[in-house]
Amino acid sequence: MKIKDIQEEIVDEFSMFDDWMERYEYIIELGKNLPLIKEEFKTENNLIKGCQSKVWLQGEQNNDTIVFTADSDAILTKGIIAILIRTFSNQSAKDILDADMDFIDKIGLKEHLSPTRANGLVSMIKNIKMYALAFNSQN
Repeated sequence: MKIKDIQEEIVDEFSMFDDWMERYEYIIELGKNLPLIKEEFKTENNLIKGCQSKVWLQGEQNNDTIVFTADSDAILTKGIIAILIRTFSNQSAKDILDADMDFIDKIGLKEHLSPTRANGLVSMIKNIKMYALAFNSQN
């Protein structure tokens, strides 16, 4: 599935909820289903700087795609990174680098997060794009 299609699917899912409390609950549910990062990858190098909570992100190249795993010590943050992993894992580095991030505004995520969580979201996206940049330059 292409990144744009996944993003549209996420926007559709969020549009089913009437208020932000329901959306927060949905984000938390997504976090509970996040495939967890292996303990060996919970290192300082994989810790995302700029997040209020601890968030670890690991990316590995698998043929022509990048597979991401992550974890967080905060349940809401775990849900946020789960949305990003669903969107960008198993995609090519080029597609990740070319991806538009407007779906985040469409679901209203950034505006409903505290400033520190919004900064963390930006840092998560930046780290995903950095992995893509690194893998793209190897090809």
